[in-house]
Amino acid sequence: MNKKKLQKIVFAGLCAAIIFIGVSLFRINLPAVVGRPFIHFGNTFAVIAVLILGFRYGAAAAVLGLGLFDILNGYAATAWITMIEALILAFVTAGVFRALHYQPGQWAKLYVVSFSAGLIKIVTSWLAGIVESLMVGTQLKVAAINAFLSLPATVINSLATFVIVPLLYLALEKTILKRIRL
Repeated sequence: MNKKKLQKIVFAGLCAAIIFIGVSLFRINLPAVVGRPFIHFGNTFAVIAVLILGFRYGAAAAVLGLGLFDILNGYAATAWITMIEALILAFVTAGVFRALHYQPGQWAKLYVVSFSAGLIKIVTSWLAGIVESLMVGTQLKVAAINAFLSLPATVINSLATFVIVPLLYLALEKTILKRIRL
């Protein structure tokens, strides 16, 4: 195994741990019709992981960090949905980042990436809410409405992602990422 690949695996593990901690320690529960949503920074850190590590290793970190949190904290029945959401989030984030041909310091492009990540998270959370409602026997129309009414936490998380990701990534770019090329 070459040094670059090992370095990416180690950083992916570190990012997964940071994502897990971002969900575990900074959590504010909100009432909802579907599920038990809460405000957290896990998605924000997942987007950062994808920007730093690329799709493959960033997605692995996101799936591990968010999935492991769900499995260990009473959400095991729907952890598979969270893992699929994390993959979609990573795919969209990496795709938009690549399509914009980002160059260091282009903060406007980072806002486009973080807006896209937040938007896709809202869509996937709504779809996940529908699936969760259908799993307990709700009719499709009612499931869609209930899932929509359960989106406030996701919208807040997406707004946090929109604001924090560009600022954090630019700070990392000027410090740590200057020294480490993954």
